[in-house]
Amino acid sequence: MKMWSGRFRQPLDPEFEQWQRSFSFDRKLLKYELEASSAHAQALRKAGILTAEELISILEGLKRIGDLAQSSPSFLEDNEAEDVHHFVEKQLASLIGDRGYKLHSGRSRNEQIATDLRLFTRSSIDQIRAELAGLCTTFVDRGEEADDAVMPSYTHLQPAEPVLVAHWLLAYVEMFLRDADRLADCRRRLNFSPLGSGAVAGATLPLDREFMASTLGFSRPTGNSIDATSDRDFALEFVQTLSILGLHLSRWAEEMILFSSNEYGFIHLPEAYSTGSSAMPQKKNPDLLELVRGKAGRIAGCATALTITIKGLPLAYNKDLQETQEPLFEAAEIVMRILPLVTGWIKIVEFNTAEMLNASDSGFMNAWAAATYLVKKGVPCRISHEAVGNAVKLCLERNCELNDLSVAELQAVNPAFGSDLYQYLAVSAVVALHDVVGGTAAARVKQAIKLTRERIESLRGEAHAHA
Repeated sequence: MKMWSGRFRQPLDPEFEQWQRSFSFDRKLLKYELEASSAHAQALRKAGILTAEELISILEGLKRIGDLAQSSPSFLEDNEAEDVHHFVEKQLASLIGDRGYKLHSGRSRNEQIATDLRLFTRSSIDQIRAELAGLCTTFVDRGEEADDAVMPSYTHLQPAEPVLVAHWLLAYVEMFLRDADRLADCRRRLNFSPLGSGAVAGATLPLDREFMASTLGFSRPTGNSIDATSDRDFALEFVQTLSILGLHLSRWAEEMILFSSNEYGFIHLPEAYSTGSSAMPQKKNPDLLELVRGKAGRIAGCATALTITIKGLPLAYNKDLQETQEPLFEAAEIVMRILPLVTGWIKIVEFNTAEMLNASDSGFMNAWAAATYLVKKGVPCRISHEAVGNAVKLCLERNCELNDLSVAELQAVNPAFGSDLYQYLAVSAVVALHDVVGGTAAARVKQAIKLTRERIESLRGEAHAHA
């Protein structure tokens, strides 16, 4: 029995009937459909629509459906079910008879799917935030292991200044913690229950919406039935947030690919996450990194698909909204599969700290330190900048570094230079010079590691509290 066929005189075109079904993908929502249906059944009992016996029968039937889905995957192979809502109603009636049809009293599939998708998105956020806590912990652990190891930093992909390896790794943690915060914001905005909104105008039975919201862990009911049944902002915001997370992962992957090349040689690719070439025996390719970079495009595509689907829809529910489900599911699945793999990669990657240090000691990455030296001698900043630029020009002509110029040669550029300059130019001194909050000086980085661990533990605690 279809859920809507009473007024129709002719059957659906068979090809269209198959094409318009969503059960092949929205069965992913079965767990949430059963939870929401249980809450609705209890509200029906409170409203006097169900007897105590009918409520028990329905709740037992819903649990049985969940158990069968867990124990027998073939149970979900249903060529007649139009969607997950139809599937549950059909199976419930099969298990407990016609009283199963009473469950749909006072509700619409429009509010059901809106509720299921919010529950799915909320659960996905909690899982992803927990994974991000693990990923960030691994980054911090590796940073702490690196201790005082130094590497070049870059602007415009050109050598800029030496920084601690830990400082570089913490930069990615900052990105991922922002992603976790954005997900928390999204969760807060989506955590309202559409149950009781009906098809568009609100339920026709005196259902206790506050009770249903509380039962499902929502903050409170939605405030407007028209908006509740047609709103997919939460899905769009969630996937757009995932697209930003994907961009951060892609930037990380790109840098790892660069740093693993022979031209840099800063890292050794883990063989557990790499493959070779079918043609060139010497190759070790960064497959995980390249796939992470590629998957970021898929996530961005899901966000675009959601945006375009929603942009022209009038209020309230339209069948187009069925097309918002697959991009939502796909983006969530991609991220939840990527994060544990990236965490595993970071745990075992080898940093070539000797090569990093060697690269940090050339390319005039101590030039700003030299300019700072002059500033501390009372030379105006702009004049200091120009003087060091002239010294660099001299070095380029002689194929040497600033450290190789004599005091006399330096004083010919600016008389404020003295023999004490050279201690400013050592890699360790250049790193230590950046002694400000958020800087790369060793004491500041140790402080940052401590504070970052506290932020991660707070994130982990929030994620586990919702689990």
